[in-house]
Amino acid sequence: MEALCVDGKFFRAGGSRIAVRAVTYGPFPGGWPEDFSTDFQGIAAAGFNALRLYEMPTRNLLDAALAHGLRVMGGLKWPQAVDFLKDERILASAKVSLAEALRPLEDHPALAAVFVANEVPADLVRWMGPVKVRKALESVITLGKELRPGLLWCYGNYPSTEYLEPENADFTAFNVYLEDEGAFRKYLRRLHHIAGDRPVMISEFGLDSRRNGLERQAETLAWGIRAMREEGTAGLTIYAWSDRWWNAGLEVKDWDFGLVDRDGRPKPALPAVAKAFAVKPPITPDAKISVIVCTRNGRPRIGACLKALEKQSLSAHEVIVVDDGSSDGTAGLVEKQFPGAILIRLEPSGLSAARNAGAEAATGEFVAFTDDDCEPDRDWLAGLATAFAKGWDGVGGPNLPPPPKDAVEAVVAAAPGAPSHVMLDDEEAEHLPGCNIAVRRTAYFDIGGFDPQFKTAGDDVDFCWRLRDKGYRLGFAPTAFVWHHRRPALRGYLRQQIGYGKAEALLIAKHPRRFTSNGDAKWEGFVYSGGPVRAVEGSIIYYGQMGLAGYQGVVDRMQPLRPLDTRFDNLLSRTQLDLVSNLQPRIRAWFRCRGWWRPAKSHDDSSGLGPGIEFSLWSANGASREDFLEDLLAQGWQPGESSGTWDVEKSGTRILLAAERGDGGGRSVLARVWGTVPSALGQFRKRN
Repeated sequence: MEALCVDGKFFRAGGSRIAVRAVTYGPFPGGWPEDFSTDFQGIAAAGFNALRLYEMPTRNLLDAALAHGLRVMGGLKWPQAVDFLKDERILASAKVSLAEALRPLEDHPALAAVFVANEVPADLVRWMGPVKVRKALESVITLGKELRPGLLWCYGNYPSTEYLEPENADFTAFNVYLEDEGAFRKYLRRLHHIAGDRPVMISEFGLDSRRNGLERQAETLAWGIRAMREEGTAGLTIYAWSDRWWNAGLEVKDWDFGLVDRDGRPKPALPAVAKAFAVKPPITPDAKISVIVCTRNGRPRIGACLKALEKQSLSAHEVIVVDDGSSDGTAGLVEKQFPGAILIRLEPSGLSAARNAGAEAATGEFVAFTDDDCEPDRDWLAGLATAFAKGWDGVGGPNLPPPPKDAVEAVVAAAPGAPSHVMLDDEEAEHLPGCNIAVRRTAYFDIGGFDPQFKTAGDDVDFCWRLRDKGYRLGFAPTAFVWHHRRPALRGYLRQQIGYGKAEALLIAKHPRRFTSNGDAKWEGFVYSGGPVRAVEGSIIYYGQMGLAGYQGVVDRMQPLRPLDTRFDNLLSRTQLDLVSNLQPRIRAWFRCRGWWRPAKSHDDSSGLGPGIEFSLWSANGASREDFLEDLLAQGWQPGESSGTWDVEKSGTRILLAAERGDGGGRSVLARVWGTVPSALGQFRKRN
């Protein structure tokens, strides 16, 4: 069995792209069964190709999985539902457990990935601090990659901590339980943006048949599988194989999420899942897309671009290469090696003029643009066609840096200033970079194409603004990506940023209302820079009042940058990245408006009240955090702000509560108080 790898927004095994179809397995009352054959045979027969566990597998389990063609995603089991940062021994013990669990498994081919944790409770994340928790999870992933670099590593996240994505995870994994198909699809589209460049995997999706009925469970899983396929997720996980479940030291008897019941008998959901897996992928809408590649002295790189266009799953209506005055023999290479491409030769005229020349020659209903330093994914055109079928006037997708070959490439990939899309919401774009944009031919000529004054950059920004000013709408196709090679040297990268600054000066002159007095673009939407959306120092997080919002995320206007590739994460690379990250905005600002860039003041996400007084309230009968909050509200305490770091306040005193969860029925509620400790909390402790 070949190793599972990341391939852009998808997974790959060997030379083939693979959609992961997993089911959760265990933990069971009494531990693992003596013989896995019956279960694994049924799992494979239903169309699954992977298992997700909540503990690390034994070698016997892996051997049985391999015999049935199943990959295994293990889970590191450790106390994640307590304040694990207060006692450093907890995290240290988890890392020791990981090393001990991996040692006997050696390089077993069935082990594909490891979840380092699963759903750290939102109230505890807020209690410990989101950035600190994220860094703790990242430290476990870092250790795992050092021990087993051939495995994929991730964290099992969920909507209540959207902001907790580890920057060094290999893919984004989310547990999502939504019973409405429309709402589920909308959230899948959101996850593509949270993931940034990474694949999206739904790591839990299911429905309790005890409360909802057997038939509704079957129907929900069927449309869930269809939605996950059509919305471009790289993998999905059905929760769960069996109704038998063991959690927090107890057998769970009031949930029935399984595809088989407690006696191992198939429920209607099992054949429904098998049938949904067997459905062929949707047919790509028929679309005549003319692809235009503009180049100047692109001989070293244009061959890879055109070869990628030849391998498209949806063939281009035509490929037009516009040679904008090359002097390195680019035109000759295209004529000799790619006779099927239409070649247009120009005197040096600039990027916008070249794009207009290509569009004038195009005969397709749609014109798509990419650059000579890009290699479109094989499903690029198919993804654009699917997006156009939804009624958008223009569409585009991500541009991803390929895995760096050396430290300099890694630094440039993580540096600021890369082409980025700007989203008004999870589907409609305000801006799409010119290296991955397509538009209806009628709309293109209605606005007059690209403005020739933009010779090297800025043309796509002006183009998108004019499209939207005319009432045209831009859609985002999250899996229609291109591999975009960045500048191979730091000097070339900085020269590019100078060019961007000069182009922005032209944009300011043409669109002054879209810029601040300091020369910064006034985007209406959220700027995506490729890294996963995550809490960083200064992030503003929407928790909801008293931290009870079901969907809690970062509300900043810009996505964090891509992380530095772990293979090249060393002191020299970090120093170089810090240097160019400081130079880039200053250089760009100088050539944009002859002014020096000043960093914006960050939001302080601390309470501003000092450390506070901390203590715990033990409840033998399992009184919850919500129970305490309800009593406080009844006594006149008021909820804090939705982005605040406390729950309730009264007469200058503020309180934050979080619940620690362990085995058994008891529960410990942690309290942090700024001000006078209310006597009510002491009364709660005595009463419970």
